[in-house]
Amino acid sequence: MAEPQLAYSEPAPRQPQIIVVTTALLVFISFWRAAAIVLCDLASTAYYIGGIVEQAIGKAAPWYIGAVMLFSYAVRAVYVESCAMFVRGGVYRVVKEAMGGTLAKFSVSALMFDYVLTGPISGVSAGQYLVGLTNELLKLIHVPLTLPPDTTAAAIAVAITLYFWHQNILGIEESSDKAMKIMGATTVMVVLMIVWCGITLWMRGATLPPTELHLTHESLGWLGGAQWAKTVGALGIVIAFGHSILAMSGEESLAQVNREIAYPKVKNLKRAGLVIFLYSLLMTTLISFFAVMIIPDDVRMASYSDNLIGGLAMYMVGPLPVRLLLRVFVVIIGFLILAGAVNTAIVGSNGVLNRVAEDGVLPDWFRRPHARYGTTARIINTVVALQIFTIIASRGDVYVLGEAYAFGVVWSFVFKALSMVVLRFKDHRPRAWRVPFNLRVGRVEFPIGLTLIFLVLLAAALVNLFTKQVATQWGIAFTLALFLLFWITERLSRGRAHDAHHLEQFNVRLTAELDPQQIGLRGRPCTLVPARDPKNLSHLDRALTEAEHDHGDVVVMTVKVERGPDGNGVEPHFSPEDQALFTAVVNRAEEHGKTVTPLVVSSNDSLFAIARAAKELGAREVVMGRSAKFTPDFQAESFALRWGAVEPDQAHEMIVRVVSEYEDLRYEI
Repeated sequence: MAEPQLAYSEPAPRQPQIIVVTTALLVFISFWRAAAIVLCDLASTAYYIGGIVEQAIGKAAPWYIGAVMLFSYAVRAVYVESCAMFVRGGVYRVVKEAMGGTLAKFSVSALMFDYVLTGPISGVSAGQYLVGLTNELLKLIHVPLTLPPDTTAAAIAVAITLYFWHQNILGIEESSDKAMKIMGATTVMVVLMIVWCGITLWMRGATLPPTELHLTHESLGWLGGAQWAKTVGALGIVIAFGHSILAMSGEESLAQVNREIAYPKVKNLKRAGLVIFLYSLLMTTLISFFAVMIIPDDVRMASYSDNLIGGLAMYMVGPLPVRLLLRVFVVIIGFLILAGAVNTAIVGSNGVLNRVAEDGVLPDWFRRPHARYGTTARIINTVVALQIFTIIASRGDVYVLGEAYAFGVVWSFVFKALSMVVLRFKDHRPRAWRVPFNLRVGRVEFPIGLTLIFLVLLAAALVNLFTKQVATQWGIAFTLALFLLFWITERLSRGRAHDAHHLEQFNVRLTAELDPQQIGLRGRPCTLVPARDPKNLSHLDRALTEAEHDHGDVVVMTVKVERGPDGNGVEPHFSPEDQALFTAVVNRAEEHGKTVTPLVVSSNDSLFAIARAAKELGAREVVMGRSAKFTPDFQAESFALRWGAVEPDQAHEMIVRVVSEYEDLRYEI
């Protein structure tokens, strides 16, 4: 920026260029949007979980699905505690903090098996609903044509995956907006189905499903030849619980979306968790019960095992044309929510692999942002390619996908819960929230609640290893292959820019003017926060805390000081030092759940550059960090000289604050 005739006698330099720094990760969303993203995964299981579990354990399936949905609130509590400790509190970060990098890579490899299958099973299930309706309508109008269910469903799943690939390339704001619309429409359908099913049962009479298990040779897997396995009642309960546990997917998506949850972060995280629990409990559990109680046994598994809600619509009370209209509505909504689960899988995979890449396990090339949208397009492309391959390989078989899918779900939960137990003894810092039921003996606290959750998950995971043959074979193969890939790439990356592993990736653009609208400000009161040292950002913390309550914009600005006559600020550049600074800024913004606008300006006088930026942005105050060289009074007086040079209106007052960890001094100039 131009230097007034205060320090130099040469003419003022040309209008400088300013670097506007952008990243897709500085968009914060409400807890409703966060819940919608997770529910598009978790609630979508209602469309296929009943048929998969009943095929494995018989008509007692709804009881075990209900038990899993109740238990999901306990597992979600584990995730809330981890996210309260670490903003990026997913499986990889937590396992690494507790048990080291090797187990962290192994756990995230199992988790990726879950994500790679979540999209395909949801997309194929959406296709099955659509194909089932189409074939039924063709039959009613006597058209001699039947679409092949599995092949057509697979083709539809590929199309859905490609659509949400494009949406995620655009960024999470578009994706969360889609999720909100999908869940709004789904809510209408859920209320209608619950009321109509209730009327049907009232008119016809209700009989609850039996509780007796009917474990088949296939559902017992490698235990099928062991007679003792069929006689141990407790083992049968654990086997049935393990076959139902895939109803509890979506927890890791909450941990990934936590980065984008707005202020107040922990409170909104708990709100999102409660919304997810109540919604999924009512939808998934009730639909599973209604399907067994309303659809006749002889047609339920034969015709509607992959299409239970569609079957419900056809067997409720009412005229056939009305039931057909309900069937069409159910299929449309089902298609939307199942397609939304495809989106959630892409969002979650992107978050997990970003965290792994940040830690140097994957090359920084994967995290390089899209030139236009700022998203990590290369990671998204890789995930989508794996999902499309899975769809084609499965040939549209929902049951095979569901059985394999449970492997990653349960083992990622096991590693997460065990790590949180370990951290209770290893990391004694205060937590904003913790899982209840803790026993303190002297100075030692025993996490009873956490330990019980871990033991239940471990029992289900171990039993699944022996009963889910497809999941075990493919899950272990995928996990080991991805673990080996992580191990190789981490070693290849060692010694190459190791200090940059934890740096955020940014897009930068040049602008000649500090126009508030062009740099993304929304016309609200603005606070300008100069920053230079990524380790000295206590003044930014103060500004973000205050912005949480008054909803103002926060602009974080760093000045690249260029001395001498060539320091005209015309050609600034975004250096590794700037990248390190704004990585720290992004981390602080994520902790507070508040958006910041980062800027880089070159000038031969940093205080003049700050004063000019404050005027052009219409800032209400400037919040500076305490200088190690100068007193706060000297900082304020020096800024006042520059402010007088850029603001001719003497009546326009500016508040300057000099803030450190222990003081906050205010000056009106």
